[in-house]
Amino acid sequence: MRCVTDSPQQTLDDATAVLRSALAGDGDAVVGAFDAVVDRSGLAGAYGVAWCLAATMVGGSVPSGRCALDFPGIDEAGYDTRWVARFVSAYANADADTGEALFGAAAADGLLPDCLLTLAGSTVATLRSRAA
Repeated sequence: MRCVTDSPQQTLDDATAVLRSALAGDGDAVVGAFDAVVDRSGLAGAYGVAWCLAATMVGGSVPSGRCALDFPGIDEAGYDTRWVARFVSAYANADADTGEALFGAAAADGLLPDCLLTLAGSTVATLRSRAA
């Protein structure tokens, strides 16, 4: 999935569209924005946007080496929430192979739209928390 056909600018524009919809609380528009990416660039394009959202959540100050993120109660959380925690952890650890595996598993399980919607909502919550 690393061969994203979109330009880096297109990926950023798509991530911005997803975040705008999430900030507005419009889950249907979030799903629609991801669907548009998939229609144009396939799952590889959607993966690029999801990786960009994970980067937004983590921010620019990622320490070198392995990161351990704390997600209290994650084992009791729903699939989509566990997926987001693991996907963001994969990003924080620069582990694209795990990110791709998680993305592929969610797609195969038919749960990718729910996971991407939760990722967008979590990204917005993180941005709002930083702004407060």
